[in-house]
Amino acid sequence: MALITFINHKSFFTNLNYHNNKNLSFFFFFSSKSQQQEKPFCTSVETIVTLLKSCSKKTHLLQIHSHIIRTLLIRQQIILTSFLSCVALSPLRDLKYSNRFFAQIRKPDCFNFNTMIRAYSQSDFPLEGWKFYNEMRERGIRPNPLSSSFVLKSCTQVSSLIGGRQIHARILQDGHQSDCLLLTALMGFYAFCENGTDARLVFDEMPQRDTVAWNVLISCYARNKRIRDALILFDVMQNPEYGSKPDDVTCLVALQACAHLGTLEFGERIHRFIDEHGYGDATNLRNTLIAMYSRCGCVDKAFRVFQGMSERNVVTWSALIHGFAMNGHGRDAIEAFREMQRMNVPPDEQTFTGVLSACSHSGLVDEGMMFFERMRTEFGISPSIHHYGCMVDLMGRAGYLDQAYELIISMTVKPDSAIWRTLLGACRVHGHVALGEHVVSHLIELKAQEAGDYVLLLNTYASVGDWDKVADVRRLMKEKGIQTTPGCSTIELHGQVHEFVVDDDSHPRMKEIYAMLDEIEKQLKIAGYVAEVSSELHKLSAQEKGFVLSYHSEKLAIAFGVLATPPGKTIRVAKNLRICTDCHNFAKALSSVYNREVVIRDRSRFHHFRQGNCSCNDYW
Repeated sequence: MALITFINHKSFFTNLNYHNNKNLSFFFFFSSKSQQQEKPFCTSVETIVTLLKSCSKKTHLLQIHSHIIRTLLIRQQIILTSFLSCVALSPLRDLKYSNRFFAQIRKPDCFNFNTMIRAYSQSDFPLEGWKFYNEMRERGIRPNPLSSSFVLKSCTQVSSLIGGRQIHARILQDGHQSDCLLLTALMGFYAFCENGTDARLVFDEMPQRDTVAWNVLISCYARNKRIRDALILFDVMQNPEYGSKPDDVTCLVALQACAHLGTLEFGERIHRFIDEHGYGDATNLRNTLIAMYSRCGCVDKAFRVFQGMSERNVVTWSALIHGFAMNGHGRDAIEAFREMQRMNVPPDEQTFTGVLSACSHSGLVDEGMMFFERMRTEFGISPSIHHYGCMVDLMGRAGYLDQAYELIISMTVKPDSAIWRTLLGACRVHGHVALGEHVVSHLIELKAQEAGDYVLLLNTYASVGDWDKVADVRRLMKEKGIQTTPGCSTIELHGQVHEFVVDDDSHPRMKEIYAMLDEIEKQLKIAGYVAEVSSELHKLSAQEKGFVLSYHSEKLAIAFGVLATPPGKTIRVAKNLRICTDCHNFAKALSSVYNREVVIRDRSRFHHFRQGNCSCNDYW
């Protein structure tokens, strides 16, 4: 309304048509003498600034531009600066227009340069911001901390670590190393570039550190998979001498780190901290707690968090469904979906990924087909690559390999390497050599081969006893210099994470652990356990294979759990790769003989071993 009033006031449009005189706007400093003598109606500076702030249409902006040229208000620095900000940064942003406007400013100041740098840092052409930053320095205009923070954003946009380091050097050169906000932005840049070392150096040199700085460093460690360092920082941050304490964002990031590493004890401590400091009502924290407990194998605790929530959104329901799915409770996941519908909460893509995953992990083929069809026809959700991946996994696990291949070929989105690897894994399980070789050819076409693909192919050949092909693949891997990922298992005890690899000798209690493992194997063999030698892919005798299998990383972690915890306590292990058949049988037997619940999280799901049985029903 204010704009309409202004436009109509005293015939603002008298003899003025911007669209028919576009060149006028870009030569506003060269008004003729006759124009200056006209002394047209002049609105106050404050009114113009107010109108610019409320301007919502491009035509209005052009009219204001015309007016401030005719009235010579363009010579007012505040008007010039406000107009440039409106053209470059407001919802009406036009970079071409702002560029031409900026070019006509005789003596642009630091604020004007910052406006352009910031505008380009938010655009699809972030490197243009560099040009303005360099021009500013060439003109002898000293950048302020905002200049550096905006150009850092440009570096982030293009992931330019070299550029960011140059800005870091300029920050020191300009004497801005005491500006905590700028240094926090610099840490964020290094975090984005996955450079935790430099982020920590900046953090250590900060004169003062607020909660945001701590959060950025914790997030950086989590992003760089330095999960233990992130959790240690959470503990250190609670020391009063550092002047900052964790807030809801800190708790959120730390919970995500716990979920990634499977550190239940630490996650429970954070849960208590959340409740003690009044963050317990935040829906996003509760949703993350559900995800954390689920990924630590405690779906019962995840469900209790869910039950205690007064407000549940689609993310809440999806987190619960995903939790049931990864812990082998397929029927519960389906029931949660139905309850979600009864509560009139519309499902989204993530919800269906969880439901389809639940069907896959529990072998519910008919139900999975039904939900996949309903997703498209009833809810109008087009299948994403993740939904197709779940369906290929579902069919592959159930042995419908040819149907899974046909689904991939008919996909409405281009299949990626993950889809083909899912099918390759199914070929390994069912010993379908011909299809496995065909799948590998697709991976070669995508130029997306990884060490794991060769291992899956090795497994496929080994499953049918084709040791010549196994040797050929090993030779090819050696020629290409392909290194496989070593198996690694972790177990948390009293807040400390213990890590094991195959044939490990680095743990301080290794002698005790090996002695305990030998004793466990003796007891299990008495109970009928026999090593599954097919899990060993080298061409060795049965006795040699049994010896090699004895010291897999998950067995060492379980033996340490038996050694270091009281009888009856649940043993929780996280494995970076898929658990092998022999270790799966070992854990089943141990849960019965030692009356222990053993929870193993491998690369794709949880295995809950109780009384000689596994929650996956040997279907994984």
